Amino acid sequence: MAEQPGRAGLDARDETLGQESVQGASVRAAVMQSFAVDRLDWRTAFLVPGLAIFSALVIGGLILMATGSSFSDVLSAYRALFMGAFGSWRAISETLVAATPLILAGLAVALAFRAGLFNIGGEGQILIGGLFAVILGFSISGVPAPLHITLALLGGVLGGAIWGAIPGYLKAKTGAHEVITTIMLNFIALRLLDYLLLRSFIQREGRNDPVSESILPSAQLPRFLTPVDPSLRVHIGIFIAIAIAALTQWLLFRTKLGFEMRAVGANPVAAKYAGINVGRSYVITMAIAGGMAGVAGALQILGVLGRATPGFSARLGFDGIAVALLGRSNPYGVVLAALLFGALRAGGQEMQATANVGIDIIAVIQALIIIFVAAPALIRAIYRVKASSAQAPISKGWSG
Repeated sequence: MAEQPGRAGLDARDETLGQESVQGASVRAAVMQSFAVDRLDWRTAFLVPGLAIFSALVIGGLILMATGSSFSDVLSAYRALFMGAFGSWRAISETLVAATPLILAGLAVALAFRAGLFNIGGEGQILIGGLFAVILGFSISGVPAPLHITLALLGGVLGGAIWGAIPGYLKAKTGAHEVITTIMLNFIALRLLDYLLLRSFIQREGRNDPVSESILPSAQLPRFLTPVDPSLRVHIGIFIAIAIAALTQWLLFRTKLGFEMRAVGANPVAAKYAGINVGRSYVITMAIAGGMAGVAGALQILGVLGRATPGFSARLGFDGIAVALLGRSNPYGVVLAALLFGALRAGGQEMQATANVGIDIIAVIQALIIIFVAAPALIRAIYRVKASSAQAPISKGWSG
């Protein structure tokens, strides 16, 4: 007959079970509390970024006045900025063209933020996605345009996903920080593109400089404002980008995979204790984020550029970080932030041409917007805005 445990043993076992029960309850409470912030506070979501934009414009105006411009010159410059972004069909077209890749680059960063990851590899993912798209764009012939466009876009998804999954895998298997690996992969992608553009199977025939073959007409994205003006460049990629943003919203807040991503982002230790495969979540998240950035590169190739050249990403990956910050890692917020940055890009050209104001002021205004958005407590203190209890952190730091 087995020996019955003594009173001390029973007490120790009960204490252990009690601690495990408390620990499990604490973990569940921590995970569930983290999702309380997913209830979007629209007042905070629009008021704080709006005040950040207003503050950036005011300071930008003061900078212009400090460099010799009068108050009327500042008003004229901002009027030109607005007209260049929204004052005509051409202005609206250029705003949408600039905003399209920014939506996807911002989503690539925002999705990673939700999972507790900092994806600074958008540049490399855009380059590789665009490279895949341009190869499929000129190498496939004799197929209908819808099929050719679909294949080229899928190539962009695949290229970006591969480049995004690499740092995700390294994070999961070795603990290598994704900030370091994504930055290094940006440089690798840039130099890999330079190398491949000089290979005979990609380089344009008769050229000695690094430039690819042009995509075939069947791979070009249709432009939908040509009845208004045949020269307008806006293409159906803007609808693709918005659809991907809506799909990302559904993924994050309506699927099990999205729940796991947010759980890992909120507390990876608690998520692991609850049975979530944290390493797999890292790989999947970075692959999806990379695929989104790859689509951004593909849209630039298929809708705007028509061919690949060195550094065709034009810092879109880094601008995507700013877009994700301003959009507070919410897919719909990212769309609005991308439209704002697209308007600043398009309007900046008009401001420079008609108001004799340097384009660099646009970069200053963008930087000021991000500074204020990244420090919402400063905006609340200046304008005496009450903090919301549902305010979520935009991203995690190095120790996240």
